[in-house]
Amino acid sequence: MRAESGSGGRQPGKSRRFQLTRDTARPEGGGRAAPGDAPAPARQWPLLTVLGVTGVGLLVVSLDAFRVGTLLIGLAMVGGAVLRWALPSVGMLAVRSRFTDMITYGGLGAAILLLSLMAQPHPWLKIPFLEDVLHFTV
Repeated sequence: MRAESGSGGRQPGKSRRFQLTRDTARPEGGGRAAPGDAPAPARQWPLLTVLGVTGVGLLVVSLDAFRVGTLLIGLAMVGGAVLRWALPSVGMLAVRSRFTDMITYGGLGAAILLLSLMAQPHPWLKIPFLEDVLHFTV
């Protein structure tokens, strides 16, 4: 007897086209950073640390110290990458996989640090080829 050519061994009525996601897995390291009986802020101390330093940086920027404030913001991002690497559980600081979070936080933090060091007037860091690129594009 000949098998039906279109079934391919599947059960009737089951489609392979669209599988609906019913639930998502918690990111690696997304557990509580402190025991469950600790108060809520203590369980999320890594995220609160990064947000606190970023908030202080924004406050410093608003008080007219642009370079120092943006350096604090960049350091907060790099600090988030270090916390994500060093701690097994970082609470809500874990958004994606550990590797992706470290690359994202570290890359954005390094870019903010680099741009704040090169900001005009009187940059603290001068990279000659970047000045040439700027003059070429303008």
